[in-house]
Amino acid sequence: MVKRRALVSGFVPDLSTSPSTCSTEKPMSHYQPLAGVKVLDLTAVIMGPFGTQILADMGAEVTVVETPVGDANRHMGKGPHPDVSGVTLNLMRNKRSIVLDLRSDEGRAIFEKLVAESDVFVTNLRPGSRERARVTPDDLRPLRPDLVWVAAAGYDPSSPNADAAAYDDIIQAATGFVDTNERSGLPPVMAPILIADKVSGMALAQAVLAGLFHRERTGEGTDTVLAMYDLMRAFLLVEHGAEAIPEPQLSQAGYPRLLSAERRPLRTSDGGLVAILAYERHHFEGLIRIGSRLEMLEDERFVSRLGRLNNIDELYREYQRIAETHTTQDFVDACAAAGVPVHEVVTLNDVTSSLPMTDHPRLGRYRMTPSLAPGVPVDAEPRRFAPVLGENGREVLLELGYSDDEIDELENSGVVGRYRS
Repeated sequence: MVKRRALVSGFVPDLSTSPSTCSTEKPMSHYQPLAGVKVLDLTAVIMGPFGTQILADMGAEVTVVETPVGDANRHMGKGPHPDVSGVTLNLMRNKRSIVLDLRSDEGRAIFEKLVAESDVFVTNLRPGSRERARVTPDDLRPLRPDLVWVAAAGYDPSSPNADAAAYDDIIQAATGFVDTNERSGLPPVMAPILIADKVSGMALAQAVLAGLFHRERTGEGTDTVLAMYDLMRAFLLVEHGAEAIPEPQLSQAGYPRLLSAERRPLRTSDGGLVAILAYERHHFEGLIRIGSRLEMLEDERFVSRLGRLNNIDELYREYQRIAETHTTQDFVDACAAAGVPVHEVVTLNDVTSSLPMTDHPRLGRYRMTPSLAPGVPVDAEPRRFAPVLGENGREVLLELGYSDDEIDELENSGVVGRYRS
């Protein structure tokens, strides 16, 4: 059994002596179960960085290894800095950035020292790329025997598609999302969010937590490989497997209520849009009473949940007829009073504008997205603000024991990216 350092939940290290940059860590008052855990992040775009954002928000010390051009999320639209997009301001919070040339002997040596000092290593390189980059468990385990190693890619490594590129759009097409949209009356389109990337990112964070818990109990490291294709099939088929799950199949796949072309927000008399969900019998009764359609309460088709599900199109049309006889506020108030789940439709701009604001020390004011980490208040400022590309290279190298002169030489030779404000 491999001995390892104790994991002290909630401990916030004193980094007051760290080199001063805009992302220098500061103490936080909320619960940080991963404080003291070091994560080495060799991921890119959204999936991996979203997963490590969750870990960082839980207190982990995440060091991101980047190429000289920077992670793609740095250039996903405009931002306050050429290498810090609006996406990056939140996705890279509580992280450090170092630019390394991993193809050079000196860059590899630095990387190996980082691995030896890390509790967790995460990557979203495909299997062939992992081997060429020498970041497989066999490569890294000798450097840190109890390393929690997690990789996420498009497909299972035993699949014929193991080394195929798999972006969010590709996985949506491969796992039934496009077909589900078309069957619900929409054009055959992808969901307008990076749902596969973000679900897989959450699974990556879970895999790290499971690995740390296993190590806490046994002292042993773990090797975990996640496949976006399998994760998204599991995600979609929770409800949409439905009557196609038993053998023999009772019907085609798909959950009828969610596939109803009538499932949409209700238009009110003043043009507003309101969403309701009459899931239980008392919800149904509340809406019918609002519309004074009491005869429907005795209709055998709507007595049971299964009956209402089988006649969902007709019910949705009836709910629309009820809504259009009320103003938006009257309908919302009536539903709330009747115990019917309800909310007026708000715009994406409304949601963004409602976010709490904070001030990045150098990049200005911005809006903070909520954390998926448990116990983090919505308005909690990050310990570290999102770094500019390579901003923390010198800080990281000093911690590894390099001198200022050695760091200058590494920067001059291009092994380590030189931070430029």
